[in-house]
Amino acid sequence: MSDQKIKVVVVGASGYTGQELLRFLIMHPGVELVAVTSRAEKGRLLTDVFPRFVGSPAVEGLKFVEPDIEQLAQTGAKYAFLALPHGVASEYAVPLLDKGFRVIDLSADFRLNSPEVYEEFYGEPHPAPQLLTEAVYGLVESKRDEIPGARLVASPGCYPTSVLTPLLPLVRKGIIKPESITVASMSGTSGAGKKAAVPFLFVEVNESIRAYGAPKHRHLSEIEQELSLAAGKEVKISFVPHLMPVTAGIATTIFAELTGDPASISKIYKEAYGDCTFVRILGEGSFADTKYVVRTNFVDIGWVIDERTNRLIISSAEDNLGKGAGSQAIQCFNLMNGLPETAGLLLF
Repeated sequence: MSDQKIKVVVVGASGYTGQELLRFLIMHPGVELVAVTSRAEKGRLLTDVFPRFVGSPAVEGLKFVEPDIEQLAQTGAKYAFLALPHGVASEYAVPLLDKGFRVIDLSADFRLNSPEVYEEFYGEPHPAPQLLTEAVYGLVESKRDEIPGARLVASPGCYPTSVLTPLLPLVRKGIIKPESITVASMSGTSGAGKKAAVPFLFVEVNESIRAYGAPKHRHLSEIEQELSLAAGKEVKISFVPHLMPVTAGIATTIFAELTGDPASISKIYKEAYGDCTFVRILGEGSFADTKYVVRTNFVDIGWVIDERTNRLIISSAEDNLGKGAGSQAIQCFNLMNGLPETAGLLLF
């Protein structure tokens, strides 16, 4: 790896995803963090907002600043991570691209190919439809060849990463019936973002698991988009997310009718992910556990065959703030810069 560090800025760095993104960037050997923005925390030292980073030379004296495009351009950085809500991220992506930045967006603004689908699921017209055809969907293990040359990368949602990673190889090989797919996912409460809201108070979430967002959670749009591309036809599935009383982690269970030889599943996964450091295939008879993926960039996959119903039952687990957000964005960054894919990410 070159001794010349790559200057980056993080726009919207004070939320849960922003904090986890910063944790990985601070420890990345090839990165120099030159600016972090937050309107709410402007003027405050990063280490005052996030005391966990006290003692890190990488952020000593670094303060939150206003997200001013001209000031960000003056830092000399050429990469910008956007950890902003959907609809807001595009307000910064467009001028940053115009200033010559390469942008990795962690919001939903550029994940969809169709502005009509965006409006259907997000309830408002797309703010920058002219960029949708250019943006590369940043599911690394699926878009590895497209990411290195991208100017704009749309980092996938947390639920879609946990669903698409185990499903895409099987759908491409035609071993399952796409229209039979049903998914139940459970996420830690950090997935709701850093906001004060009654449903996410400790006493509301503790000792409680509840479904929400069915039958049309926003992430369903990108799940169906990528499954349809893999299948070569329109795919619609049932997806039900749940909130569970942990800080971070996603546990996903997928059900699908088998149309091919179940003995080939292991081979399909090996062909798809045998050289992928961050996808760990647990094998048949194993169930993924959030305990072993939280605070990492790994996604674990296991499965069982229900012979009574001829269904495949897949289990996956990841960190919604890591592989489902911040660390996967850095994985994209590594590919965009010709760095080892694992740079800054092999944290256990």
